[in-house]
Amino acid sequence: MSKVLIIGAGGVGRVVAFKCAQHPEVFSSIMLASRTKSKCDVIAADAKKATGHPDIQTAAVDAENVPELVQLIRNFNPVMVIHVALPYQDLTIMEACLETGVHYLDTANYEPKDEAKFEYSWQWAYHERFAEKGLLAVLGCGFDPGVTGVFTARAAKHHFDEIHYLDIVDCNAGDHGKAFATNFNPEINIREITQKGRYYENGQWVETEPHEIAQMVSYPNIGPKKSYLIYHEELESLVKHYPTIKRARFWMTFGDEYLTHLRVIQNIGMASIEPIHYQGMDIVPLQFLKAVLPDPGDLGENYTGETSIGCRIRGVKDGEERTYYIWNNCKHQDAFDETGTQGVSYTTGVPAMLGAMMMLTGEWTGKGVFNVEQFNPDPFLAKLGAVGLPWEEQFDGDLEL
Repeated sequence: MSKVLIIGAGGVGRVVAFKCAQHPEVFSSIMLASRTKSKCDVIAADAKKATGHPDIQTAAVDAENVPELVQLIRNFNPVMVIHVALPYQDLTIMEACLETGVHYLDTANYEPKDEAKFEYSWQWAYHERFAEKGLLAVLGCGFDPGVTGVFTARAAKHHFDEIHYLDIVDCNAGDHGKAFATNFNPEINIREITQKGRYYENGQWVETEPHEIAQMVSYPNIGPKKSYLIYHEELESLVKHYPTIKRARFWMTFGDEYLTHLRVIQNIGMASIEPIHYQGMDIVPLQFLKAVLPDPGDLGENYTGETSIGCRIRGVKDGEERTYYIWNNCKHQDAFDETGTQGVSYTTGVPAMLGAMMMLTGEWTGKGVFNVEQFNPDPFLAKLGAVGLPWEEQFDGDLEL
């Protein structure tokens, strides 16, 4: 049994707290911390009521302040930190973990506040420092990145001698009834999807204009949806760890109305991350927009439909070409009934809890900084369905892409 510190009290933090609380045999003592302690208090009370977990504490912390983080970690003395706050804070939390000697797990790679750019290089650079301290840092243990890497690892371990083509497909066929809302932090979400697209082919990265490439893709239990090629962070680690890959792409669905709103937001400058001077102070337009958009954590109550995320893989086994599709579908209503939040938060939070469980039970071990596909996928996938995200697989079908 272990103490664990969860940093972040948004929708994902809520799911992680609930799911950890469901497993007191692993997570014997839980602390939930964020900048706003009152948000943590609400989640802790709800999680205790739902699960009966005897020890869920809360605290206030500025996750960008290393001394504050260090003090909190030393006071609570956890075995590990589950970081589900903002990707801006990855490095400060990693520094605090190094200083206090605790393990680390996150769901999204670092990006600087002043540039809409995310890549693993900043965090991979911590590998030797974590190794020297005998600590394990697991990067990107949400769904995508996260489960998609574990899915790929399963394919490589059990079904292919060489993976040649990888397409990660992500569909949200839900309806939250809002004119415009993002399913996770609006600032991060809008920065991510307004960047140029990028995919990997024949040893190099190919850049595209935002939403330039699209095609219809059929999703299980949902049907055909227009899917757009965007850049997503797990492509960087997967092509590194599976060098036989000839092409890797990421596809995500967006509705026409969503893209219309997004274009307007960009055209009027509200997606900008450059500060402007307004009434005697500097404000960042995108941060202001975040403040007026619906809170992703509040979308769940009337959210209908479901998500479908998976990996479509083509490669070679025993000299023969074969295809493989592995996926999960998650209903928003089921996620809300269990944790009070919508399916996108749920599909990110459940794998974060499960990755932490893998670390604490010794199924995933190591010294240094690792991506999820570098670990044994079998124990993770053996439990994934039982903790709320059942998965399916199909062999030698039409991958469409």
